[in-house]
Amino acid sequence: MFRRLLWLVIGVGFGFGMSFWTMRFVKQTAARYAPERVSNDLTAALKGLGADLRTAMAEGREAMREREQELRASASLRVDP
Repeated sequence: MFRRLLWLVIGVGFGFGMSFWTMRFVKQTAARYAPERVSNDLTAALKGLGADLRTAMAEGREAMREREQELRASASLRVDP
């Protein structure tokens, strides 16, 4: 009798806990995909993408200038002898 009561209490506790977790998970997921949140996330992502692109372009230009200087230096070494 006591074992059945123990397992009943464990089952009820587990069921309550899972239902609470499921309800919380569904509410958080719904809030994550709300139109305001999605538009804010998209705006932030696009701003970050723009900043990343500007940084990449600046680094590419710098690397291009360095390589051009190396090529000019090597070309001037070949012409002089």
